[in-house]
Amino acid sequence: MNENRQPSAIPPQPRRILITGASSGIGQQAALLLRRAGHRLCLPCRDQARADATRQALLKGSGGDFGNVNSGGDGDLDTPLCDLADLESIERCTEELLAAAEPIDCLVLNAGLQDSGASEPGRSAQGHELTMAVNHLGHQALAMRLLPLLERSETPRLVITASEVHDPTSSGGRVGQPAGLGDLAGLRAGAGFSMVDGHTPFSADKAYKDSKLCNLLFARELERQLRGRGRAMPVLAWSPGLVIPRNSGGFFRYSRQHNEWGQRLFALVARDMLRLTASPEQAGALLAELATAPAYAAPGFTYHVNRVLAPGCLRFELTEPSPEARNDALAAELWTVSAQLLGPSAQA
Repeated sequence: MNENRQPSAIPPQPRRILITGASSGIGQQAALLLRRAGHRLCLPCRDQARADATRQALLKGSGGDFGNVNSGGDGDLDTPLCDLADLESIERCTEELLAAAEPIDCLVLNAGLQDSGASEPGRSAQGHELTMAVNHLGHQALAMRLLPLLERSETPRLVITASEVHDPTSSGGRVGQPAGLGDLAGLRAGAGFSMVDGHTPFSADKAYKDSKLCNLLFARELERQLRGRGRAMPVLAWSPGLVIPRNSGGFFRYSRQHNEWGQRLFALVARDMLRLTASPEQAGALLAELATAPAYAAPGFTYHVNRVLAPGCLRFELTEPSPEARNDALAAELWTVSAQLLGPSAQA
């Protein structure tokens, strides 16, 4: 049994939707559904090979094999190059989008990197720890530069994919070191930091949890600033739950180091025996709904979780993030420190 709502409420009015992380997984499944419904998509990809593959997957997947398809040719599908691990790439991509001056109705910050098993931090083009660079800093830079296009929409909306692991009391958050940003000493130190708190030895698992905590703090602070400027809009953070594809033994797609057989065993137990997971198709349907459904059109910040109620039974529900994610002073400070790292072009 799965209590997830399907995206039947997607309105017929086409929307211009930008989604990061649409080359695979949840993002690609959401993009397929949205394109079949007639929405116009901009799907930034980190290199040309991924852009070509993503375009082909979307053109094929939204074709006539799926019944009543509203999308036309490929004119409603754009795949610009944008590497979230490189601030210069983000700047080039956003400059092109700003020059085109086409409003963005929904900005979906969905891409995520989980460098599971890495014993040393990876580095972005600017020398930042890779998980934070992609999951938090890159998305803040992208959102800030594209905010003028989002504000030009008559019905703007922002969606960010977070995770329950940001919360040390959640099932995933209790495993290993908990999320916690401390006083942001590592981030304040600039390029070369390993962990945001500045003192914890590097842990790829904690870095991912910390980045998801940053996603929620960023979303709340952005919504607060927009509201203060008289530009209130829906800012929706969500957790898709544990998502494992049926045809995959594991889910750490970005790992530099991993135990393949350990992942396969974990997938077998969590997905097939305990039935605690969602499929990319189920999670993609939720993301498509968040991006378009009238039910999520009210201005303000909200956080939604795809929660396991019992084996094989998930429910998508409104909830509160962790106490640290609700810390207004920390949210404002994270915004300021991150903006300093990103430079003047990423200021609100």
